[in-house]
Amino acid sequence: MHLIEIFLPLNLNDGAPQPFEHFRCVREQLADHFGGVTAFTRNPAKGISQQEHSGKSEDDIIVYEVMVEAVDRHWWQRYKRDLEERFQQKEILIRVTAVSLVR
Repeated sequence: MHLIEIFLPLNLNDGAPQPFEHFRCVREQLADHFGGVTAFTRNPAKGISQQEHSGKSEDDIIVYEVMVEAVDRHWWQRYKRDLEERFQQKEILIRVTAVSLVR
């Protein structure tokens, strides 16, 4: 079993909020494709990264999670590119972690 986490920024690079429709669309796409999704939306997480020329960058982010038996890397690479275009980001972080469930 694998846990896939998608980290999406609440704001565009200029500080304007991302359209709500983008988040609704991601939630629906993931739920339809994988049969369910968890979205951490109540208190946005803070993402801090070191930028090459401009120091540190901070983002408020929402995290979406899905559980899958097998990871289709080609599908996820295409979806990542789609998210980067939709959210106008140079890079969207998608993390895959092997997990075992308590039974």
